[in-house]
Amino acid sequence: MSSPAATTVDPMLSAHTTLRLGGPAARVVRAEGAAEVADAVGAADRAGEPVLLVGGGSNLVVADAGFEGTAVLLAGRGTAFARDGDRVLVTVEAGEDWDELVAATVAEGLGGLECLSGIPGRTGATPVQNVGAYGVEVADLLVDVDLYDRRTGSVREHVPAAELGLAYRTSVLKGTDDAVVLRVRFALRADGRSAPIRYGELARTLGVEPETRTDPVAVREAVLGLRRGKGMVLDAADHDTWSAGSFFTNPVLPTADAPQVDGLAAWPAGEGRVKLSAAGLIQNAGFGRGHAGPGGRVSLSSRHVLALTHRGGGSTEDLLALAREVRDGVADRFGVTLHPEPVLVNCTL
Repeated sequence: MSSPAATTVDPMLSAHTTLRLGGPAARVVRAEGAAEVADAVGAADRAGEPVLLVGGGSNLVVADAGFEGTAVLLAGRGTAFARDGDRVLVTVEAGEDWDELVAATVAEGLGGLECLSGIPGRTGATPVQNVGAYGVEVADLLVDVDLYDRRTGSVREHVPAAELGLAYRTSVLKGTDDAVVLRVRFALRADGRSAPIRYGELARTLGVEPETRTDPVAVREAVLGLRRGKGMVLDAADHDTWSAGSFFTNPVLPTADAPQVDGLAAWPAGEGRVKLSAAGLIQNAGFGRGHAGPGGRVSLSSRHVLALTHRGGGSTEDLLALAREVRDGVADRFGVTLHPEPVLVNCTL
């Protein structure tokens, strides 16, 4: 079963994830555009098969047993720019490489996405997770999306961002199979200036005051430098980048329940709530960079304790064992439960 124009490819999901882990799917279909995605998903639905959408595989932890269904690879590419007053609307196919999109917008002199440079994956996944970094998140710039509605078997165009329930690293699209992102639209600044620089580390690197808007090219280069220093830019030769990015989200708690830890980074998160640094909690619970999991086949990154990395020859179960060790260690030390940021496919913590 596949759409007429789709091409079948390697069924091992380890070949399609940045962790390089995961067993086979019953079927993998490469869909080259929005119509092929809708066709492939619709065909699987009519056959009663589960569906897994795979972009760059940078946010997936797939079980060693694999996935008993159809994995649809989002491979459709394409970006269009349209002037709209003092902004530019950018329409992007779901399979467009995210960092290539960011680079293209910066090259066009557009501001807004530069702080999200270096993040792996495909554009269609970014609203699902409400991807964010260095003080900017997709919700700040997203206009609308086109969706394939699996409940009705139809395409819904221009679904407003306001209907997506965008919040910290989540949306109404996350954790549900009801809809598939086909196309995404952003509104970017056309004045050649970046988004306001809100992240202290980035402001210091750029030598600017917080809230400054500056050259997007300089911001992109600074962000890429910071991410490379943390092993967060993909490099096949660097096992620190064999990861799913930050594995745990920063916990948001009632202020009264937050543990008091000297030097722990924390940010206001609404009335009576605070967001704590997951990395700080992990480090203070005794887990340092490079902390090894089973057999040394997996470990915390040697550069950034939030990334769980595959060192080669490992398994998804090895990775999950390390994640459980870290999660339980933080809970025992501080009474705070960390939650995974990646999507867990056919496996749990």
